[in-house]
Amino acid sequence: MMQETPQLCVIIDTEEEFDWDGPFRREARAVTSIAAQDKAQAIFARYDIIPTYVIDHPVASDPDAVMLLKAYQDRGEAVIGAHLHPWVSPPFEEEVCRAHSYPGNLTPALEYEKLRILTAIIEDAFKKRPLVYKAGRYGLGPNTPEILARLGYKVDCSIVPYTDFSDDQGPDFLHETPHLRAFSPAADILELPLSNAFAGVLRGQGRWLYPRIQTPFLRRMHLPGICARLGLLERIRLSPEGQDARDHIRLTKAMFKDGFRVFSYTYHSPSLAPGHTPYVQSPADLTRFLDQMDRYFEFFFKTLGGHAATPLEIYDQWSMTKGAGKESHAASSRHRALLSGCNR
Repeated sequence: MMQETPQLCVIIDTEEEFDWDGPFRREARAVTSIAAQDKAQAIFARYDIIPTYVIDHPVASDPDAVMLLKAYQDRGEAVIGAHLHPWVSPPFEEEVCRAHSYPGNLTPALEYEKLRILTAIIEDAFKKRPLVYKAGRYGLGPNTPEILARLGYKVDCSIVPYTDFSDDQGPDFLHETPHLRAFSPAADILELPLSNAFAGVLRGQGRWLYPRIQTPFLRRMHLPGICARLGLLERIRLSPEGQDARDHIRLTKAMFKDGFRVFSYTYHSPSLAPGHTPYVQSPADLTRFLDQMDRYFEFFFKTLGGHAATPLEIYDQWSMTKGAGKESHAASSRHRALLSGCNR
């Protein structure tokens, strides 16, 4: 059963360092930035946040990275999930290219085998089976739900609402929303999308209006920026990569007003070491990055009165809501509305 109190999940794409502007390379497996995660963990501890580190094969197979992350897990300070980067995950059968960087574009057999091997190596290293999944590059495919069900996953966190990656041969999430729901057709898996949504007085029309103001001509006319500055419409992603705490507070207030009570916050682990992502290129950038996280968490937990939760805790609440529906349809409908954040 869900409550009115807002809940925040922190989910970290925990991965190797690679050139974001260059081609994908199988040999790019360095994970030196894992040692920098203590910087964020110190902030998480102040707010009782237990982050979920969804880790990929280079991280799961590196003894030093495993030692650090397993210590977090064993102290009850983190949850470990899975994050599939196909180009660095065996078996290496596919051509390395942009299309194949999205796991959902692989053949069903190869997508399954890569995730099976990743799941096994994580379970062996951490002595716990991962139950939370986030596709590398948000690369869901038509076979992903069945694959996750076969491997025993409980939560998927791969959807980025109102976002289309098809120009890069990735998935199209333009018509997806931030609502929690069953990961259809895998009815027993919870889909926990990234909190990527609209703010502004026109946010109720954002699903159809935002794509229309993103045409090349209107972008050249700076219409999206004008709409944002006027408080009319903007799309904001709940991530410190590229947006700041003021943006996140504005988004959270809008989503909370619209009935959402579960929020999902994310970033990439290499951003905690300068020079590995476009968002943090210098020590000063890192200081700002961490400060923006801290400011947002202070708002969420102190001003808004929210609580921290893990995806598995949200899954347990969702499962209870599903169970209640078998006994009382009316109660279930009310609880589902709270869980999904539907307008009331």
